[in-house]
Amino acid sequence: MYPFGMKRLFSFDWLLLVSALFLLGTGLLSLYSISSETAGTSFSSSYFVRQASFAALGLVLMTVLAFLDYRHIEKFSTTIFFLAAFLLAAVLVLGKVIRGTTGWIALGPVNFQPVEGAKIALILFLASFISRKTSELGEWVRIVASLVLSSLFIFLVMRQPDLGSAIVLSAIWGGMIVASGIRVKHVLVLLVLGVVIATSGWFFLAGYQRDRLTVFIHPERDPRGSGYNVLQAMVAVGSGGVFGKGVGYGSQSQLNFLPEKHTDFIFAVIGEELGLFGVGLLFFAYGTLFYRIYRIGRDARDNFGYLVALGSFIFFAVQVTINVGMNVGLLPVTGLPAPFLSYGGSSLLASFALIGILLSVSRRGKEKFSIQSLSLDEESEIHLRV
Repeated sequence: MYPFGMKRLFSFDWLLLVSALFLLGTGLLSLYSISSETAGTSFSSSYFVRQASFAALGLVLMTVLAFLDYRHIEKFSTTIFFLAAFLLAAVLVLGKVIRGTTGWIALGPVNFQPVEGAKIALILFLASFISRKTSELGEWVRIVASLVLSSLFIFLVMRQPDLGSAIVLSAIWGGMIVASGIRVKHVLVLLVLGVVIATSGWFFLAGYQRDRLTVFIHPERDPRGSGYNVLQAMVAVGSGGVFGKGVGYGSQSQLNFLPEKHTDFIFAVIGEELGLFGVGLLFFAYGTLFYRIYRIGRDARDNFGYLVALGSFIFFAVQVTINVGMNVGLLPVTGLPAPFLSYGGSSLLASFALIGILLSVSRRGKEKFSIQSLSLDEESEIHLRV
């Protein structure tokens, strides 16, 4: 009915793409509102302009990945995994320290954060490993092998130290291995093991990380110290009311009371300037994003596509939950960005890369159903290599 190129275009999951673009637009609007007084130099070097540049690059990356067959990416998942591990190790030696974390590699005027790429690398590797080894390895062998390999990433990230990203990586492994079909008793063992590791890990945290984990319970005990960020974010969100103070008129953000407003606490900027109405639209967009990822995983044509969708769902859901939670005082501050909203080129490129891969999974899933709907005579003329 449609020309070949148009058919491929109409097979895109447009709801997924539109929800991501809406979130990006909201983030850019908030960055624009604070750029004039946060850049410190000219507008051309502001957070808004730099984020818009990364957004353009991210859209190109997303488009390329969307038109690729995601099954070709699977062939390179192991190579991508070990390349990511190498970069995580390299950043500990060559990395640039920003806000107490050695997590960035300077590439001229741009700072690259390898851990964002490592999250995608872990999703692709685990999806390939689990889908290929489910029938070959016993449950405990599969669990232990995947845990050891995932722990390599988690260990290197904790050495930076980056607690938030380590939590995301752990959640990706836990969610994907549980979804591989392990028995309930093994899930219970993993839960107990997780509690033991989390409890013992307390003693390996830096002092400021311990403060972040404890202060969110009673931030008012140290309002000028470790509790300052949380209190100012809560004031900003609460002062927005129903319709907000207007873009560029948020007192907490414009008068610099709100720290890290372009990254960790951009949700508070949105809450103050756009109010409950704007936050509601934001949650609706994230809900649409999550629902479309769920549908893509459900309709995937193979286990690899399903597991990639599952890992992507965890990637986005954990970061959104933690970022929003720390902005309203429900969770500790761990430095995780809000996908598509927070300033950061590495995070934005990683998010768009996953959207591109998901669009590819979606397209192939639709092709599967269109083939299944053909008549027997038509289907007999089609030969697929799966």
